[in-house]
Amino acid sequence: MGLDDFLDKAKDIASEENVDKAKSFLTDENVDGAAEKIKDVAPDSVDGTVDELADKAKEFGGQ
Repeated sequence: MGLDDFLDKAKDIASEENVDKAKSFLTDENVDGAAEKIKDVAPDSVDGTVDELADKAKEFGGQ
């Protein structure tokens, strides 16, 4: 697979329909649940970063 093939696949994945579908899963409840599970298994030193990423995910999801 060449670079052009890779870029074509990436464009297909990043279609508006797929982005909208992904956003529909980024509810506050889903994001918070995933963040808590990550924090359960990750070192405590990354908790702040996980929380920041969760906030960004919720912003992206628009919930």
